[in-house]
Amino acid sequence: MITITEQKPIEEITQSLGKAKKVYLVGCGTCATICYTGGKSEVLDMKEKLEAVGKKVTGWMVVPTACDELTKYALEEQAGEVKKADAILAMTCAFGVQTMAMFADKPVYPALNTLFVGKEEAPGQFIEVCMQCGNCILATTVGICPLVRCAKSLLNGPCGGSVEGKCEVSPDIPCAWQLIYDRLAALGKLDELEEIVPLRDWSTSREGGPRRITIG
Repeated sequence: MITITEQKPIEEITQSLGKAKKVYLVGCGTCATICYTGGKSEVLDMKEKLEAVGKKVTGWMVVPTACDELTKYALEEQAGEVKKADAILAMTCAFGVQTMAMFADKPVYPALNTLFVGKEEAPGQFIEVCMQCGNCILATTVGICPLVRCAKSLLNGPCGGSVEGKCEVSPDIPCAWQLIYDRLAALGKLDELEEIVPLRDWSTSREGGPRRITIG
């Protein structure tokens, strides 16, 4: 499971940096490296792009995991080069940006868009697998999440737009409920579709500010 990111257009990045003439670059050796958005090659490519538009890169590094609090110590080790910069450009997920912002006395700007939590289906091809809704229903859908896999996030079966097991959005997208039906059939558990599912409690989802939990 990794955080999937894509690189922002260089025009948007330079606009965010604004009057910052000197920039320190930080990449991530985990998710962003896997996505080819913030590994060593991409950081060096970004260095060239920034220098081409008149920015000076005071230094760069690729931390093992940008969202880890050990990033604090990585920034401290590079304090000399970071101090020379007007801003830090983070080639990491949004979590990495926020982590650096906690420990840096410089403004931290994102170079990437954070898309979703997913997995690699094939080399270079990623698919979302979890929306982190806080109320997992996989026990009733045999391990297939309709909230993510269905274009409409339907919880009570397929819509009328599915055709031959494919989603109406695209023939390349399998209908989530067809997948659920097929798996239930293979397991001899089709009768479970007859069970009445109570209304979903959405209070655990992403609305209402940042979610918190205490593990005691």
